[in-house]
Amino acid sequence: MKSFYGYIRDAWNSPGSGYVGELRQQRLKAWRGQGTVERIERPTRLDRARSLGYKAKQGIAIVRVKVRRGSLRKSRYIRNRRTKHQGMHRQAPGKSLQRIAEERASRRHPNMEALNSYWVGEDGKQKWFEVILIDPHHPVILADKDLNWIALKGHRGRAERGLTRAGVVGRGMSKKGKGTEKTRPSIRANAGKGK
Repeated sequence: MKSFYGYIRDAWNSPGSGYVGELRQQRLKAWRGQGTVERIERPTRLDRARSLGYKAKQGIAIVRVKVRRGSLRKSRYIRNRRTKHQGMHRQAPGKSLQRIAEERASRRHPNMEALNSYWVGEDGKQKWFEVILIDPHHPVILADKDLNWIALKGHRGRAERGLTRAGVVGRGMSKKGKGTEKTRPSIRANAGKGK
Protein backbone atom coordinates (compact mmCIF):
# COMPACT_ATOMS: atom_id res chain seq x y z
CA MET A 1 0.00 0.00 0.00
CA LYS A 2 1.39 3.37 -1.04
CA SER A 3 2.02 6.05 1.57
CA PHE A 4 0.85 9.67 1.44
CA TYR A 5 4.37 10.76 0.53
CA GLY A 6 4.37 8.26 -2.34
CA TYR A 7 1.41 10.00 -3.96
CA ILE A 8 3.10 13.39 -3.62
CA ARG A 9 6.27 11.95 -5.17
CA ASP A 10 4.32 10.51 -8.12
CA ALA A 11 2.64 13.88 -8.74
CA TRP A 12 5.99 15.71 -8.75
CA ASN A 13 7.58 13.17 -11.12
CA SER A 14 5.68 14.95 -13.92
CA PRO A 15 5.21 18.51 -12.60
CA GLY A 16 3.76 19.78 -15.88
CA SER A 17 0.62 17.63 -15.67
CA GLY A 18 -2.05 16.85 -13.10
CA TYR A 19 -2.88 19.09 -10.15
CA VAL A 20 0.80 20.10 -9.80
CA GLY A 21 0.74 21.50 -13.35
CA GLU A 22 -2.37 23.58 -12.60
CA LEU A 23 -0.85 25.02 -9.43
CA ARG A 24 2.51 25.59 -11.09
CA GLN A 25 1.42 28.49 -13.31
CA GLN A 26 -0.25 30.30 -10.41
CA ARG A 27 2.77 29.75 -8.19
CA LEU A 28 5.27 30.98 -10.78
CA LYS A 29 3.28 34.19 -11.30
CA ALA A 30 3.41 34.89 -7.57
CA TRP A 31 7.05 33.83 -7.15
CA ARG A 32 8.27 36.14 -9.94
CA GLY A 33 7.16 39.17 -7.95
CA GLN A 34 8.80 38.06 -4.72
CA GLY A 35 12.34 38.69 -3.52
CA THR A 36 15.40 36.55 -4.14
CA VAL A 37 15.24 34.82 -0.74
CA GLU A 38 11.76 34.37 0.74
CA ARG A 39 11.02 32.56 3.99
CA ILE A 40 7.97 30.30 3.73
CA GLU A 41 5.79 28.53 6.29
CA ARG A 42 5.89 24.99 4.95
CA PRO A 43 7.69 23.11 2.16
CA THR A 44 6.13 22.96 -1.30
CA ARG A 45 7.34 19.36 -1.77
CA LEU A 46 6.78 17.73 1.60
CA ASP A 47 8.04 14.31 0.51
CA ARG A 48 11.35 15.67 -0.78
CA ALA A 49 11.87 17.90 2.24
CA ARG A 50 11.26 15.03 4.66
CA SER A 51 13.65 12.76 2.77
CA LEU A 52 16.36 15.45 3.07
CA GLY A 53 15.98 15.85 6.84
CA TYR A 54 13.16 18.39 7.31
CA LYS A 55 11.06 18.20 10.48
CA ALA A 56 8.19 20.50 11.45
CA LYS A 57 9.71 21.82 14.66
CA GLN A 58 11.32 24.91 16.14
CA GLY A 59 14.80 25.75 14.93
CA ILE A 60 14.09 24.64 11.34
CA ALA A 61 13.11 27.07 8.57
CA ILE A 62 12.40 26.77 4.86
CA VAL A 63 13.35 29.52 2.39
CA ARG A 64 12.64 29.72 -1.32
CA VAL A 65 15.54 31.09 -3.37
CA LYS A 66 15.37 32.49 -6.91
CA VAL A 67 18.43 32.10 -9.16
CA ARG A 68 18.88 33.45 -12.68
CA ARG A 69 19.29 30.68 -15.26
CA GLY A 70 22.01 30.37 -17.84
CA SER A 71 25.70 31.13 -17.96
CA LEU A 72 27.49 34.22 -16.68
CA ARG A 73 26.83 37.53 -18.41
CA LYS A 74 30.23 38.89 -19.37
CA SER A 75 30.77 42.38 -20.74
CA ARG A 76 32.46 42.68 -24.12
CA TYR A 77 36.23 43.11 -23.95
CA ILE A 78 37.06 46.61 -25.19
CA ARG A 79 40.59 46.02 -26.53
CA ASN A 80 41.48 44.07 -29.67
CA ARG A 81 40.62 40.40 -29.49
CA ARG A 82 39.31 37.76 -31.77
CA THR A 83 35.67 37.03 -30.98
CA LYS A 84 36.69 33.51 -30.06
CA HIS A 85 39.13 34.79 -27.44
CA GLN A 86 36.98 37.50 -25.89
CA GLY A 87 35.54 35.13 -23.33
CA MET A 88 31.95 36.24 -23.82
CA HIS A 89 30.15 33.03 -24.65
CA ARG A 90 29.64 29.92 -22.55
CA GLN A 91 31.22 31.37 -19.41
CA ALA A 92 29.51 28.96 -17.03
CA PRO A 93 30.04 29.23 -13.27
CA GLY A 94 32.08 26.50 -11.61
CA LYS A 95 29.12 25.33 -9.52
CA SER A 96 25.48 24.50 -10.03
CA LEU A 97 22.60 26.94 -9.57
CA GLN A 98 21.40 24.82 -6.65
CA ARG A 99 24.67 25.41 -4.80
CA ILE A 100 24.41 29.13 -5.54
CA ALA A 101 20.88 29.11 -4.06
CA GLU A 102 22.12 27.37 -0.89
CA GLU A 103 24.89 29.92 -0.45
CA ARG A 104 22.47 32.85 -0.90
CA ALA A 105 20.12 31.42 1.72
CA SER A 106 23.04 30.85 4.09
CA ARG A 107 24.27 34.42 3.66
CA ARG A 108 20.80 35.84 4.27
CA HIS A 109 20.43 33.84 7.52
CA PRO A 110 23.92 33.85 9.08
CA ASN A 111 22.81 32.21 12.34
CA MET A 112 21.53 29.12 10.48
CA GLU A 113 23.12 26.30 8.51
CA ALA A 114 21.89 24.94 5.16
CA LEU A 115 20.99 21.28 5.62
CA ASN A 116 19.91 20.50 2.05
CA SER A 117 17.84 21.86 -0.83
CA TYR A 118 15.61 20.75 -3.69
CA TRP A 119 14.14 22.09 -6.95
CA VAL A 120 10.58 23.45 -6.94
CA GLY A 121 10.15 25.27 -10.25
CA GLU A 122 11.61 27.11 -13.21
CA ASP A 123 10.66 29.27 -16.13
CA GLY A 124 12.63 30.71 -19.05
CA LYS A 125 14.63 33.12 -16.88
CA GLN A 126 14.82 31.73 -13.34
CA LYS A 127 14.96 28.61 -11.22
CA TRP A 128 13.56 28.26 -7.72
CA PHE A 129 14.96 26.05 -4.99
CA GLU A 130 13.78 25.52 -1.43
CA VAL A 131 16.58 25.36 1.16
CA ILE A 132 16.20 23.70 4.57
CA LEU A 133 17.90 25.82 7.23
CA ILE A 134 18.68 24.73 10.79
CA ASP A 135 19.63 26.84 13.81
CA PRO A 136 22.49 24.80 15.39
CA HIS A 137 22.16 26.56 18.77
CA HIS A 138 18.41 26.13 19.24
CA PRO A 139 17.58 24.00 22.32
CA VAL A 140 15.03 21.92 20.36
CA ILE A 141 17.68 21.06 17.74
CA LEU A 142 20.28 20.26 20.43
CA ALA A 143 17.79 17.84 22.03
CA ASP A 144 17.02 16.09 18.70
CA LYS A 145 19.23 13.00 18.33
CA ASP A 146 18.84 13.06 14.52
CA LEU A 147 19.86 16.70 14.03
CA ASN A 148 22.15 17.69 16.93
CA TRP A 149 25.26 16.69 14.92
CA ILE A 150 24.96 20.02 13.09
CA ALA A 151 26.02 21.86 16.27
CA LEU A 152 29.50 20.28 16.16
CA LYS A 153 32.49 22.37 15.04
CA GLY A 154 33.08 20.77 11.65
CA HIS A 155 29.66 21.69 10.27
CA ARG A 156 29.92 25.48 10.17
CA GLY A 157 29.51 26.89 6.65
CA ARG A 158 28.08 23.73 5.07
CA ALA A 159 26.82 25.48 1.93
CA GLU A 160 30.00 27.47 1.37
CA ARG A 161 32.25 24.42 1.79
CA GLY A 162 30.15 22.16 -0.45
CA LEU A 163 29.00 19.75 2.28
CA THR A 164 25.33 19.65 1.28
CA ARG A 165 24.10 16.98 -1.12
CA ALA A 166 24.30 19.37 -4.10
CA GLY A 167 27.80 20.39 -3.02
CA VAL A 168 29.02 16.81 -2.71
CA VAL A 169 27.76 15.99 -6.21
CA GLY A 170 29.21 19.21 -7.64
CA ARG A 171 32.63 18.46 -6.16
CA GLY A 172 32.60 15.01 -7.75
CA MET A 173 32.59 13.19 -4.42
CA SER A 174 29.46 11.10 -4.98
CA LYS A 175 30.00 7.49 -5.97
CA LYS A 176 27.81 7.30 -9.05
CA GLY A 177 28.38 5.29 -12.20
CA LYS A 178 29.82 1.86 -12.85
CA GLY A 179 32.93 2.21 -10.73
CA THR A 180 33.09 3.35 -7.14
CA GLU A 181 36.04 5.70 -7.75
CA LYS A 182 35.62 9.37 -6.96
CA THR A 183 36.71 12.00 -9.47
CA ARG A 184 37.93 14.37 -6.74
CA PRO A 185 40.33 15.11 -5.28
CA SER A 186 42.83 14.50 -8.04
CA ILE A 187 40.92 14.56 -11.33
CA ARG A 188 44.06 13.64 -13.27
CA ALA A 189 44.80 10.61 -11.12
CA ASN A 190 41.24 9.34 -11.71
CA ALA A 191 41.05 10.13 -15.43
CA GLY A 192 39.36 7.34 -17.32
CA LYS A 193 38.21 5.48 -14.22
CA GLY A 194 34.55 4.83 -13.52
CA LYS A 195 33.45 5.14 -17.14
